[in-house]
Amino acid sequence: MHIPDNYLSPATCAVMGAVMVPIWARSIKKVREEVSSKRMPLMGVGASLSFLTMMFNVPLPGGTTGHAVGGTLIAILLGPEAATISITIALLVQALLFGDGGILAFGANCFNMAFVIPFVGYNIYKFLKQMIKGDKGEYLSSIIGSYLGINVAAFCAAVEFGVQPLLFKDAAGMPLYCPYPLHVTIPAMLIPHLAVAGVLEAIITAGVLAFVRKVSPDIIYESSKKTKKPIYILIAILICLTPLGLIASGTAWGEWGANEIKTVTANGKALGYVPKGMTNGFHYKALMRDYSVSGLPEVAGYILSAVAGVAIFLIIFRLIASGKKENI
Repeated sequence: MHIPDNYLSPATCAVMGAVMVPIWARSIKKVREEVSSKRMPLMGVGASLSFLTMMFNVPLPGGTTGHAVGGTLIAILLGPEAATISITIALLVQALLFGDGGILAFGANCFNMAFVIPFVGYNIYKFLKQMIKGDKGEYLSSIIGSYLGINVAAFCAAVEFGVQPLLFKDAAGMPLYCPYPLHVTIPAMLIPHLAVAGVLEAIITAGVLAFVRKVSPDIIYESSKKTKKPIYILIAILICLTPLGLIASGTAWGEWGANEIKTVTANGKALGYVPKGMTNGFHYKALMRDYSVSGLPEVAGYILSAVAGVAIFLIIFRLIASGKKENI
């Protein structure tokens, strides 16, 4: 679901970035008002959980790969606005350091994963939880909310892809950016997410939520160092397990490189060309592209990337917490 650069037109990227500005502003304001300096580091934990979750690629129908995001989970634990900020930081680090998701497409990726998933998933969870009482109701609500949240986000990404050939063509009438229309992009994105990625998102959300309730039940309130320790242990375990994400072969749908898109088949036919916008567009070379480190084995590079990402998130939010003035 990480849209690369040059799949969306610069105009689309600008619009999506502009849409995110008031969302970021409102989220920052809400976090400043409601998240204490003591709880602020938990947003770094949230960013870490989302980042690590996105490193676990799984095979999807059609020969592509995908991943969960953890957006609804973080929204349940910390609130949807805090989830928006945490996932935004995670996506920014992924784009800048690891080349996962485009620089120009940053606004679109944040809209889909840092806004749609937390807010849709959380509000469905909250609505259902009021109707279905008890622990079973909470877990069922989290499962349904997270499943629907990621699928709504996949639909949004499909629409963003699918309107490109309608709106942006060259003089010969050929698509400049994503070449696939809505009748291709919507099933291509939704079917794998409905069948696999959404289920994975639901399992992770309910599983981690149950874990947190058991070992750190006060994490959504003012938590002590003692109650946070099991969460850091969980993060350490996830870091060690991230190489499992390397097992899934294939590229996520809509994330092909310019050198491979012309061989991609849709409806049994290869595309056969590279859209000009992809060839002549913006190209950014990340330091640890694809979570790899030059000179290191793939598994070691993946683990080191996970460690680096988590360290960045924890440091960023601890620095923010140290400079935050509490409301009196």
